[in-house]
Amino acid sequence: MKHRGRHRRRRRGRALRATLAGTALALTAAATAISASQATVADADGALQPIGVSTAAGRLPLTEHRVPERWLDRLASQMGRPVGVDAVLDDADRPLRDAADCPAADKHTLPVEPAATRAYCFDAADTRGWRPGAVTTSGDADDDGRWGEHRVILSGWTRGGTGGGSMDGPAPERGLAKVAFVDADDSARLRYSWALLAVPVDGGRDYRGLVSPLSGMVWYQDKLLVTTREGDRDALYVYDMDRIQRATVQSDAVGRVRGGWAAHGSRYVLPAVGSYTLPGGDGVPRPATVSLDRSTSPDSLVASEWVPADADRRTRLWRYPLSRDPARAGLLATGSGGRAEPVEAYETGTADVRGVLAYRSGWYLDRAPGTPDGHGTLWRQDAGSARATECGTDGTRHCWSDGSGSLSYWEETGEVWSQSGRMLFALPLASIDRALG
Repeated sequence: MKHRGRHRRRRRGRALRATLAGTALALTAAATAISASQATVADADGALQPIGVSTAAGRLPLTEHRVPERWLDRLASQMGRPVGVDAVLDDADRPLRDAADCPAADKHTLPVEPAATRAYCFDAADTRGWRPGAVTTSGDADDDGRWGEHRVILSGWTRGGTGGGSMDGPAPERGLAKVAFVDADDSARLRYSWALLAVPVDGGRDYRGLVSPLSGMVWYQDKLLVTTREGDRDALYVYDMDRIQRATVQSDAVGRVRGGWAAHGSRYVLPAVGSYTLPGGDGVPRPATVSLDRSTSPDSLVASEWVPADADRRTRLWRYPLSRDPARAGLLATGSGGRAEPVEAYETGTADVRGVLAYRSGWYLDRAPGTPDGHGTLWRQDAGSARATECGTDGTRHCWSDGSGSLSYWEETGEVWSQSGRMLFALPLASIDRALG
């Protein structure tokens, strides 16, 4: 990966972790106590059960497709030279408010135990009509935690549904998808700018919006991989962080318009450079949430399907290795026919999983609340055990966030980032492990 400065500033990262450990925000009260009327989760959803990746249950090949280079070049020739992340951050003029200044209703969605150590909220007016989804960071993108000189957080949103409400189904009303590029260089002054996710059409002469909820997202090296429910066979779309285009017309339209190019009010647009599709046939599972695991060699993408709580089957998890080939930076490792095959697969009794994270031997599963205004459950599972934090006098395990979302581990700082409603928050992975015992 060019000019990104891998393996730098490790001592600075250790110092930052020490600072964060001593500066936890007083957010527990803001999260409020959990009602004793909530049902208690079963003592254990069961340890992970390995399943063979060559079996019908465990095999899930993803076939890679590239958008023709000439399409992307044609689009760039008409829209102007592509820009990178720095240009988007230079336009980051929308502030995220610190938790102390956020509405009480928003703070109620934060985890109860363990509590967030950092939290911020998006403005209600700026996110009205948009629904929060996935989170990833420059801690995923590069192992020194930075993209160039910047610390960056990406927050995904989908048009349709209520911005700030908890997820109440596997697929909210279909709508456009956009990403907030958050400048996180100054933890006391986070600011962001929007970029619309799009798909080139008509040979690169135009683009359409990505019409899909963002339930999972990973920024790895110079690629952004997002989950999609677009069509029957699409599993992931791929975006190039060095191929960001500027919108030239402020309009609710998307694509070519009179006088230039529009991105539904966003200043920037990311045209997809590729996708991964699922095999054909009935009953093929679909990755609903993803995250990066840097504790493996090579680094890997982990994925979970979405299974409703009342289903009569277990949830499946997969691990896919990422490519070590510099010419395929940020992409999955593929074999013959451009297929990416999982190297591990598991089943778990945990249903309604909205976030998955794997690190070393542990898998962390974010289970959605059982009620619209309730809190979810964060499980840590491996091949031998399953544990969840208890909180409240009734021993409930509904201790996680209200609007359960994706999980992203920033290894350089030791923090896990997630999003609940309009709240973007972080806490040390160590505090999660301590709470789980």
